[in-house]
Amino acid sequence: MYIKRNIGWGLILRFAWRNLLFFTIYTAAIFSLYHFLGLHFIDIPFQPLTVIGIAVAFYIGFKNSQSYDRFWEGRKIWGGIVNYSRTWANQVLCLVNDNPETKKALIYRHIAWINALRIQLRQPTSFSIKENPSVERLVKKHGEKNPACNATKNFISDEEYSDLLQRKNAATHLVKNQGLHLKELLNSGKITEFDKQLLHGILEELYNLQGKCERIKNTPFPRQYAYFSTVFTWIFVLLLPFGLLNVFENELSDMAYHIKPWFIFLMIPLSVLVSWIFTTMEKVGSNSEDPFEGRINDVPMTALCRTIEIDLRDMLDEKDLPEKVKPKDNILY
Repeated sequence: MYIKRNIGWGLILRFAWRNLLFFTIYTAAIFSLYHFLGLHFIDIPFQPLTVIGIAVAFYIGFKNSQSYDRFWEGRKIWGGIVNYSRTWANQVLCLVNDNPETKKALIYRHIAWINALRIQLRQPTSFSIKENPSVERLVKKHGEKNPACNATKNFISDEEYSDLLQRKNAATHLVKNQGLHLKELLNSGKITEFDKQLLHGILEELYNLQGKCERIKNTPFPRQYAYFSTVFTWIFVLLLPFGLLNVFENELSDMAYHIKPWFIFLMIPLSVLVSWIFTTMEKVGSNSEDPFEGRINDVPMTALCRTIEIDLRDMLDEKDLPEKVKPKDNILY
Protein backbone atom coordinates (compact mmCIF):
# COMPACT_ATOMS: atom_id res chain seq x y z
CA MET A 1 0.00 0.00 0.00
CA TYR A 2 1.46 3.34 -1.05
CA ILE A 3 1.42 5.62 1.99
CA LYS A 4 2.77 8.95 0.73
CA ARG A 5 0.16 11.61 0.03
CA ASN A 6 1.61 12.51 -3.36
CA ILE A 7 2.81 9.80 -5.73
CA GLY A 8 6.37 10.50 -6.86
CA TRP A 9 7.03 10.96 -10.55
CA GLY A 10 9.69 8.28 -10.41
CA LEU A 11 7.05 5.71 -9.49
CA ILE A 12 4.60 7.10 -12.04
CA LEU A 13 7.20 6.76 -14.79
CA ARG A 14 7.88 3.15 -13.77
CA PHE A 15 4.32 2.36 -14.78
CA ALA A 16 3.92 4.84 -17.65
CA TRP A 17 7.21 5.11 -19.54
CA ARG A 18 6.46 2.40 -22.08
CA ASN A 19 3.04 3.82 -22.93
CA LEU A 20 4.40 7.38 -23.11
CA LEU A 21 7.14 6.28 -25.48
CA PHE A 22 4.69 4.35 -27.65
CA PHE A 23 2.14 7.21 -27.79
CA THR A 24 4.85 9.72 -28.70
CA ILE A 25 6.22 7.60 -31.57
CA TYR A 26 2.75 6.59 -32.78
CA THR A 27 1.35 10.13 -32.75
CA ALA A 28 4.47 11.59 -34.33
CA ALA A 29 4.25 9.03 -37.14
CA ILE A 30 0.62 9.88 -37.88
CA PHE A 31 1.40 13.60 -37.73
CA SER A 32 4.28 13.14 -40.15
CA LEU A 33 2.13 11.26 -42.63
CA TYR A 34 -0.42 14.06 -42.51
CA HIS A 35 1.79 17.15 -42.36
CA PHE A 36 4.97 16.23 -44.22
CA LEU A 37 3.75 13.61 -46.72
CA GLY A 38 0.45 15.34 -47.43
CA LEU A 39 -1.80 12.37 -46.66
CA HIS A 40 -4.70 14.58 -45.57
CA PHE A 41 -7.29 11.86 -46.11
CA ILE A 42 -6.24 10.01 -42.93
CA ASP A 43 -7.99 12.43 -40.58
CA ILE A 44 -11.42 11.50 -39.22
CA PRO A 45 -14.22 13.63 -37.73
CA PHE A 46 -13.75 14.19 -34.02
CA GLN A 47 -17.47 13.90 -33.12
CA PRO A 48 -17.58 10.07 -33.20
CA LEU A 49 -14.44 9.98 -31.05
CA THR A 50 -16.19 12.18 -28.50
CA VAL A 51 -18.98 9.62 -28.18
CA ILE A 52 -16.46 6.79 -27.85
CA GLY A 53 -14.46 8.72 -25.26
CA ILE A 54 -17.53 9.38 -23.11
CA ALA A 55 -18.56 5.71 -23.29
CA VAL A 56 -15.06 4.54 -22.39
CA ALA A 57 -14.88 6.97 -19.47
CA PHE A 58 -18.16 5.61 -18.03
CA TYR A 59 -16.98 2.03 -18.54
CA ILE A 60 -13.65 2.71 -16.82
CA GLY A 61 -15.43 4.48 -13.97
CA PHE A 62 -17.64 1.44 -13.36
CA LYS A 63 -14.64 -0.90 -13.45
CA ASN A 64 -12.63 1.26 -11.04
CA SER A 65 -15.54 1.47 -8.62
CA GLN A 66 -15.97 -2.29 -8.51
CA SER A 67 -12.21 -2.87 -8.27
CA TYR A 68 -11.95 -0.53 -5.31
CA ASP A 69 -14.79 -2.41 -3.63
CA ARG A 70 -12.66 -5.57 -3.80
CA PHE A 71 -9.69 -3.78 -2.23
CA TRP A 72 -11.80 -2.19 0.50
CA GLU A 73 -13.52 -5.47 1.33
CA GLY A 74 -10.10 -7.10 1.65
CA ARG A 75 -8.96 -4.36 4.01
CA LYS A 76 -12.12 -4.71 6.12
CA ILE A 77 -11.58 -8.47 6.35
CA TRP A 78 -8.07 -7.95 7.66
CA GLY A 79 -9.40 -5.37 10.09
CA GLY A 80 -11.66 -8.16 11.40
CA ILE A 81 -8.65 -10.48 11.65
CA VAL A 82 -6.85 -7.87 13.77
CA ASN A 83 -9.84 -7.53 16.11
CA TYR A 84 -10.50 -11.25 16.51
CA SER A 85 -6.79 -11.89 17.05
CA ARG A 86 -6.84 -9.64 20.08
CA THR A 87 -10.06 -11.24 21.29
CA TRP A 88 -8.55 -14.71 20.92
CA ALA A 89 -5.48 -13.78 22.97
CA ASN A 90 -7.60 -12.11 25.64
CA GLN A 91 -9.91 -15.10 26.04
CA VAL A 92 -7.01 -17.57 26.08
CA LEU A 93 -5.33 -15.59 28.86
CA CYS A 94 -8.57 -15.23 30.84
CA LEU A 95 -10.25 -18.61 30.34
CA VAL A 96 -7.50 -21.21 30.03
CA ASN A 97 -6.60 -22.45 33.51
CA ASP A 98 -3.21 -23.91 32.70
CA ASN A 99 0.49 -23.04 32.78
CA PRO A 100 1.81 -20.06 30.78
CA GLU A 101 3.39 -22.34 28.18
CA THR A 102 -0.02 -23.66 27.12
CA LYS A 103 -1.37 -20.14 26.73
CA LYS A 104 1.73 -19.15 24.77
CA ALA A 105 1.31 -22.15 22.45
CA LEU A 106 -2.30 -21.20 21.66
CA ILE A 107 -1.40 -17.57 21.01
CA TYR A 108 1.74 -18.36 19.02
CA ARG A 109 -0.17 -20.82 16.85
CA HIS A 110 -2.56 -18.02 16.04
CA ILE A 111 0.37 -15.81 14.98
CA ALA A 112 1.48 -18.69 12.76
CA TRP A 113 -2.04 -18.80 11.28
CA ILE A 114 -2.08 -15.15 10.20
CA ASN A 115 1.33 -15.53 8.57
CA ALA A 116 0.33 -18.76 6.84
CA LEU A 117 -2.79 -17.04 5.52
CA ARG A 118 -0.72 -14.11 4.28
CA ILE A 119 1.62 -16.47 2.44
CA GLN A 120 -1.21 -18.38 0.80
CA LEU A 121 -2.98 -15.24 -0.35
CA ARG A 122 0.18 -13.89 -1.96
CA GLN A 123 0.83 -16.86 -4.18
CA PRO A 124 0.41 -15.86 -7.86
CA THR A 125 -2.46 -17.26 -9.92
CA SER A 126 -3.15 -17.62 -13.62
CA PHE A 127 -4.99 -14.28 -13.65
CA SER A 128 -2.46 -12.33 -11.56
CA ILE A 129 -1.57 -8.96 -13.06
CA LYS A 130 1.72 -8.71 -14.96
CA GLU A 131 3.49 -5.35 -14.92
CA ASN A 132 6.35 -4.07 -17.06
CA PRO A 133 9.88 -5.19 -16.04
CA SER A 134 10.74 -1.99 -14.13
CA VAL A 135 7.74 -2.41 -11.81
CA GLU A 136 8.39 -6.13 -11.42
CA ARG A 137 11.97 -5.39 -10.38
CA LEU A 138 10.73 -2.99 -7.70
CA VAL A 139 8.36 -5.60 -6.22
CA LYS A 140 11.02 -8.31 -6.42
CA LYS A 141 13.59 -6.04 -4.73
CA HIS A 142 11.30 -5.59 -1.76
CA GLY A 143 10.87 -9.35 -1.46
CA GLU A 144 7.11 -9.46 -0.93
CA LYS A 145 5.85 -11.07 -4.12
CA ASN A 146 6.57 -14.62 -2.95
CA PRO A 147 7.25 -14.55 0.81
CA ALA A 148 9.31 -17.39 2.30
CA CYS A 149 7.23 -20.34 3.49
CA ASN A 150 9.06 -20.56 6.82
CA ALA A 151 7.21 -17.56 8.26
CA THR A 152 5.31 -19.90 10.60
CA LYS A 153 8.33 -21.88 11.80
CA ASN A 154 9.18 -19.66 14.78
CA PHE A 155 5.67 -19.94 16.25
CA ILE A 156 4.93 -23.67 16.29
CA SER A 157 6.72 -26.88 17.18
CA ASP A 158 9.00 -28.62 14.69
CA GLU A 159 6.61 -31.57 14.54
CA GLU A 160 3.65 -29.37 13.73
CA TYR A 161 5.68 -27.42 11.17
CA SER A 162 6.73 -30.64 9.42
CA ASP A 163 3.09 -31.67 9.23
CA LEU A 164 2.10 -28.31 7.71
CA LEU A 165 4.60 -28.74 4.90
CA GLN A 166 2.58 -31.73 3.70
CA ARG A 167 -0.74 -29.88 3.75
CA LYS A 168 -2.49 -28.14 0.87
CA ASN A 169 -3.95 -25.41 3.09
CA ALA A 170 -1.67 -24.75 6.07
CA ALA A 171 -3.86 -22.00 7.54
CA THR A 172 -6.88 -24.32 7.69
CA HIS A 173 -4.92 -26.97 9.57
CA LEU A 174 -3.56 -24.47 12.07
CA VAL A 175 -7.09 -23.52 13.10
CA LYS A 176 -7.98 -27.22 13.22
CA ASN A 177 -5.02 -27.79 15.55
CA GLN A 178 -6.31 -25.03 17.77
CA GLY A 179 -9.62 -26.87 18.06
CA LEU A 180 -7.88 -30.16 18.89
CA HIS A 181 -5.83 -28.39 21.54
CA LEU A 182 -9.00 -26.99 23.08
CA LYS A 183 -10.45 -30.50 23.17
CA GLU A 184 -7.41 -31.71 25.12
CA LEU A 185 -7.76 -28.84 27.56
CA LEU A 186 -11.43 -29.66 28.08
CA ASN A 187 -10.69 -33.33 28.70
CA SER A 188 -8.01 -32.42 31.21
CA GLY A 189 -10.28 -29.96 33.03
CA LYS A 190 -8.30 -26.85 32.10
CA ILE A 191 -11.34 -25.20 30.54
CA THR A 192 -15.08 -25.67 30.93
CA GLU A 193 -17.54 -26.61 28.21
CA PHE A 194 -18.76 -23.01 28.18
CA ASP A 195 -15.18 -21.75 27.78
CA LYS A 196 -14.70 -24.18 24.91
CA GLN A 197 -17.80 -22.86 23.15
CA LEU A 198 -16.58 -19.27 23.48
CA LEU A 199 -13.17 -20.12 22.09
CA HIS A 200 -14.63 -22.24 19.30
CA GLY A 201 -16.82 -19.30 18.35
CA ILE A 202 -13.69 -17.28 17.65
CA LEU A 203 -12.19 -20.15 15.63
CA GLU A 204 -15.38 -20.26 13.57
CA GLU A 205 -15.10 -16.55 12.88
CA LEU A 206 -11.47 -16.95 11.88
CA TYR A 207 -12.53 -19.60 9.36
CA ASN A 208 -15.17 -17.18 8.05
CA LEU A 209 -12.60 -14.42 7.60
CA GLN A 210 -10.17 -16.82 5.91
CA GLY A 211 -12.93 -17.97 3.56
CA LYS A 212 -13.77 -14.38 2.62
CA CYS A 213 -10.13 -13.73 1.75
CA GLU A 214 -9.99 -16.91 -0.34
CA ARG A 215 -13.20 -15.94 -2.12
CA ILE A 216 -11.63 -12.67 -3.28
CA LYS A 217 -8.31 -14.35 -4.07
CA ASN A 218 -9.76 -17.24 -6.07
CA THR A 219 -12.51 -15.33 -7.89
CA PRO A 220 -11.03 -13.12 -10.61
CA PHE A 221 -12.59 -9.80 -11.42
CA PRO A 222 -15.13 -10.61 -14.21
CA ARG A 223 -13.04 -10.74 -17.35
CA GLN A 224 -15.78 -9.26 -19.52
CA TYR A 225 -15.36 -6.01 -17.58
CA ALA A 226 -11.60 -6.13 -17.10
CA TYR A 227 -10.68 -7.22 -20.63
CA PHE A 228 -13.07 -5.08 -22.66
CA SER A 229 -12.21 -2.05 -20.55
CA THR A 230 -8.66 -2.43 -21.84
CA VAL A 231 -9.80 -3.10 -25.42
CA PHE A 232 -12.14 -0.09 -25.55
CA THR A 233 -9.51 2.20 -24.01
CA TRP A 234 -6.92 1.23 -26.59
CA ILE A 235 -9.38 1.58 -29.47
CA PHE A 236 -10.03 5.14 -28.31
CA VAL A 237 -6.38 6.14 -27.81
CA LEU A 238 -5.33 4.63 -31.15
CA LEU A 239 -8.04 6.59 -33.01
CA LEU A 240 -7.43 9.80 -31.05
CA PRO A 241 -4.54 11.21 -33.17
CA PHE A 242 -6.61 10.85 -36.36
CA GLY A 243 -9.45 12.81 -34.78
CA LEU A 244 -7.14 15.53 -33.47
CA LEU A 245 -5.79 16.05 -36.97
CA ASN A 246 -9.31 17.05 -38.01
CA VAL A 247 -9.69 19.38 -35.01
CA PHE A 248 -6.39 21.17 -35.63
CA GLU A 249 -7.09 21.41 -39.37
CA ASN A 250 -10.37 23.22 -38.71
CA GLU A 251 -8.80 25.51 -36.12
CA LEU A 252 -5.91 26.45 -38.40
CA SER A 253 -8.24 27.91 -41.01
CA ASP A 254 -9.17 30.72 -38.59
CA MET A 255 -5.64 31.54 -37.41
CA ALA A 256 -2.99 33.93 -38.61
CA TYR A 257 -0.43 32.45 -40.98
CA HIS A 258 2.59 32.98 -38.70
CA ILE A 259 0.93 30.95 -35.90
CA LYS A 260 -0.02 27.93 -38.04
CA PRO A 261 3.37 26.15 -38.20
CA TRP A 262 3.73 26.19 -34.40
CA PHE A 263 0.13 25.51 -33.47
CA ILE A 264 -0.19 22.26 -35.39
CA PHE A 265 2.76 20.72 -33.54
CA LEU A 266 0.76 20.94 -30.29
CA MET A 267 -1.31 18.06 -31.61
CA ILE A 268 1.46 15.59 -30.63
CA PRO A 269 1.81 16.41 -26.88
CA LEU A 270 -1.95 16.90 -26.52
CA SER A 271 -2.67 13.47 -28.01
CA VAL A 272 0.00 11.84 -25.80
CA LEU A 273 -1.45 13.54 -22.71
CA VAL A 274 -5.05 12.45 -23.36
CA SER A 275 -3.93 8.91 -24.20
CA TRP A 276 -1.87 8.68 -21.00
CA ILE A 277 -4.79 9.90 -18.88
CA PHE A 278 -7.18 7.27 -20.27
CA THR A 279 -4.71 4.39 -20.04
CA THR A 280 -3.75 5.43 -16.49
CA MET A 281 -7.40 5.47 -15.41
CA GLU A 282 -7.82 2.00 -16.86
CA LYS A 283 -4.61 0.81 -15.16
CA VAL A 284 -5.74 2.08 -11.76
CA GLY A 285 -8.72 -0.26 -11.88
CA SER A 286 -6.58 -3.21 -12.96
CA ASN A 287 -4.20 -2.67 -10.05
CA SER A 288 -7.06 -2.81 -7.53
CA GLU A 289 -8.62 -6.05 -8.77
CA ASP A 290 -6.58 -8.42 -6.58
CA PRO A 291 -5.77 -6.82 -3.20
CA PHE A 292 -3.68 -9.72 -1.83
CA GLU A 293 -0.89 -9.97 -4.43
CA GLY A 294 1.72 -8.14 -2.34
CA ARG A 295 2.02 -5.29 -4.82
CA ILE A 296 2.28 -1.54 -4.48
CA ASN A 297 -1.46 -0.82 -4.05
CA ASP A 298 -2.50 -3.96 -2.14
CA VAL A 299 -3.60 -4.61 1.44
CA PRO A 300 -0.48 -4.32 3.67
CA MET A 301 -0.77 -7.81 5.15
CA THR A 302 2.86 -8.03 6.27
CA ALA A 303 2.49 -4.86 8.34
CA LEU A 304 -0.84 -6.05 9.77
CA CYS A 305 0.63 -9.43 10.70
CA ARG A 306 3.48 -7.71 12.51
CA THR A 307 1.03 -5.42 14.33
CA ILE A 308 -0.96 -8.45 15.52
CA GLU A 309 2.24 -10.22 16.59
CA ILE A 310 3.38 -7.22 18.62
CA ASP A 311 -0.01 -6.85 20.32
CA LEU A 312 -0.35 -10.53 21.19
CA ARG A 313 3.18 -10.94 22.46
CA ASP A 314 2.76 -7.79 24.51
CA MET A 315 -0.36 -9.35 26.05
CA LEU A 316 1.89 -12.25 27.05
CA ASP A 317 4.09 -9.68 28.85
CA GLU A 318 7.06 -10.40 26.61
CA LYS A 319 9.73 -7.72 26.54
CA ASP A 320 11.73 -8.44 23.38
CA LEU A 321 9.07 -7.34 20.90
CA PRO A 322 9.76 -6.94 17.16
CA GLU A 323 9.71 -3.57 15.46
CA LYS A 324 6.80 -2.48 13.33
CA VAL A 325 7.18 -3.03 9.61
CA LYS A 326 8.48 0.13 7.98
CA PRO A 327 7.60 1.25 4.47
CA LYS A 328 10.09 0.65 1.67
CA ASP A 329 10.21 3.45 -0.91
CA ASN A 330 6.94 4.75 0.64
CA ILE A 331 5.32 1.34 0.10
CA LEU A 332 3.94 -0.60 3.07
CA TYR A 333 3.64 -4.33 2.42
